Amino acid sequence: MKKADLVAKMAEAAGITKKQADLALNGFIAETTAAIKAGDKVTLVGFGSFSSVTRSARTGRNPQTGKALKIPAKTSGKFTPGKDLRDLKVKPAKKK
Repeated sequence: MKKADLVAKMAEAAGITKKQADLALNGFIAETTAAIKAGDKVTLVGFGSFSSVTRSARTGRNPQTGKALKIPAKTSGKFTPGKDLRDLKVKPAKKK
């Protein structure tokens, strides 16, 4: 599902226009990103949690040369699904 598909489904479910649904989705994304950057955790009960995770600096290897290289520390976003998403019973996708 692409963003446009999600916006269309949100608009239909909420009984609003696609433009309003797009604004709501963009607002959610912006505020969630800002909260995570500030070090906060965003929890949507029944859906999941958005948080930040910091990976420490480490030594890696270049797969072509085998030479050791330093990988710097990095902070990125993380999503942890809630119980409802963890317990999904998904049907396999049909092959074309």
